[in-house]
Amino acid sequence: MKRINIKLFLGCSVLMLTGQACTDLTETTYDVIPTSGSFGSTAAQQAALIGPLYSGLGNYYANMTNLNTVTDEQIVPTRGGDWKDGDNWKRLYTHTWDPVTDNGQFNGPWTWCYNNITSINQQLGTATSAGVKAELRALRAFFHYQAMDLFGNVIISDAVGNTTPAQSTRAQVFAFVEKELLAVYSDLSDVSGGAYYGRMNKYVADMILAKLYLNAQVYTGTPRWADAITRCTNIINSGKFQLPNDYFSNFVVQNQNSPEIILATPFDKSKRGGFHPQMQTLHYLNQLTYNIGTAPWNGFAAVTEFYNSFDDKDIRKKQWIVGQQYKADGTPLSDDGVPLVYRPEIESFAFDAGANGRLAGVRTQKYEIQRNNSFTEQDNDFVVYRLADVYLMRAEANLRLGNTATAITDANVVRTRTGLSPYTSLTLTELLAERGRELAWEYHRRQDMIRFGVFGAAKRFKPADSDNHWELYPIPRDQLALNPNLKQNPGY
Repeated sequence: MKRINIKLFLGCSVLMLTGQACTDLTETTYDVIPTSGSFGSTAAQQAALIGPLYSGLGNYYANMTNLNTVTDEQIVPTRGGDWKDGDNWKRLYTHTWDPVTDNGQFNGPWTWCYNNITSINQQLGTATSAGVKAELRALRAFFHYQAMDLFGNVIISDAVGNTTPAQSTRAQVFAFVEKELLAVYSDLSDVSGGAYYGRMNKYVADMILAKLYLNAQVYTGTPRWADAITRCTNIINSGKFQLPNDYFSNFVVQNQNSPEIILATPFDKSKRGGFHPQMQTLHYLNQLTYNIGTAPWNGFAAVTEFYNSFDDKDIRKKQWIVGQQYKADGTPLSDDGVPLVYRPEIESFAFDAGANGRLAGVRTQKYEIQRNNSFTEQDNDFVVYRLADVYLMRAEANLRLGNTATAITDANVVRTRTGLSPYTSLTLTELLAERGRELAWEYHRRQDMIRFGVFGAAKRFKPADSDNHWELYPIPRDQLALNPNLKQNPGY
């Protein structure tokens, strides 16, 4: 694979993945753990068996990328007949999704969480090493946290069993995740990077707990701002992570050595595929810009107002592709005789066929687009958690507690590398906007908008929500049919 440190923990999963060709569409099962035989009897062998479980974690990107369309930062317009898809993207964007029609959108993330939880429970049944058990329980807590955040009242699965599982309240799942992470914390590694790149350690546990506490008022009705500050401070004071001067170094093709990354999911274009933002966003003819093997799909774009929220002096604005596009040799590109110029304005959700609709909306290059790449997939690792988010979370918690000066100090740590003037005052509204600019398309936006009370606000092509039931996704109909103990979320 492309990184020696991945080999240190993927172990036998490398053998599982090596033979997969980029054009083989047969689904590979990554979450089946051997339940018999002698392998796994030692601590080293148990650590090797963790590899396939982390491959499951790698599907974080695949399960979150489409759902980012429910926020104010991502839109997938219909461009002639392209991206019509039964108006699926429009329903996500306008918060009018339907539990029946859109069941697949939600069943995917649900099964992602619980298939991985089941695999972890199977492995925990044979694990004897305290470190391995702690790591597995922390990973299991992460998947429970994701399920709770997306669906609310979900299942707590802490062992392999034959009975139909009960549905727990969101507050109960919150308490379970918190208890699990605190229980294993002392047995988790304090190593970051190297063999622990992309794995659960103390700092990832602190990050999950910080997210849990930052959103505690949403999840349980009781705020936990001070607890969020404590967990953020653990990460910052560890000295294990730093903000590089170059914001975009977090997202380059070979980004595994960024000192800012707390948790990433490793990708490799030939060994562990699944990361292809260039395909989702670029115009078909941008294949000639980057000399890539397949024409992109011309779909995802930035919402106009979100793009316009970036100051021209903000270096982070360079994450967007706007204006005239060129071939690799510098020749200007055109689409049906029309200069291929990306424009920020998206005048309609559904365009007629033709170049006008195909060129609407700026596209993303936040993750470096891999040039001369014959694969559909890229080698960049997807960043789940990084240090800038920690500073902004601590700033928010302090701001909500009235510690404005402290909040400004933390926000300015992030602001320093943007090219913008430091804050001298700070409001929650501005902090939400800053989180949007810093963390764009990193899949924190839905959670942030809910916490700040603006998820249901009106946006381009969408009126204000009539109620807040859209803040939870529907329990998938497939799961309701399988488990009579599950009850649908209100409003669906």
